[in-house]
Amino acid sequence: MRSALERRLPLIWFHGIEVGLYLPLFPVWLVDEEPAQHQFVVALDQLQLSSWESGLGGPSDLHRETALATTRIRLHQPMFRARVLAAYETRCSICHLKHQELLDAAHIRPDSEGGEPVVPNGLSLCKIHHAAYDSNMVGIDGDYRINVRPDLLEESDGPTLRYSIQEMHGSSLLLPRRRAARPDRDLLGERFERFQSAGAA
Repeated sequence: MRSALERRLPLIWFHGIEVGLYLPLFPVWLVDEEPAQHQFVVALDQLQLSSWESGLGGPSDLHRETALATTRIRLHQPMFRARVLAAYETRCSICHLKHQELLDAAHIRPDSEGGEPVVPNGLSLCKIHHAAYDSNMVGIDGDYRINVRPDLLEESDGPTLRYSIQEMHGSSLLLPRRRAARPDRDLLGERFERFQSAGAA
């Protein structure tokens, strides 16, 4: 590790998500060592690396806090996605699609409203259902039932709408096996009220 620090060699950081599951981050660089804490300081990209090497702010407390905040922001979404997809066994919780490339981790309560990046505030959704959920075309109530906006149920617009959206109405959400990972009912209820209001508009 010290050799990689001294030579500024790029490394892969396997960030633990849960037992046996890691999020690989590449490239990262070691920029400092903190012997008292038995740890190294990691730069996640060239900008952080250059900033550290240029001495902007130096290794001051303020610089470390800024670097830590930046790292948290950059790790937030990939870690949230990895944890949510793992909880749902890499399936869309609405249509059960298994292709990881087409899956997102959707927030029930958005980041912008103080939603935490924790699995009970997340849903594994394919890109179509994520967009439908975010735009209040589809809602999920506190009993884990999928609801489609009434006006969309009456619409005729081909097989995608019919099979991907309309036929999901009234079905049950696919839930994680672990109870602690299941969607928070209060958060779902809060979000469902917004869905109902959108349908009444």
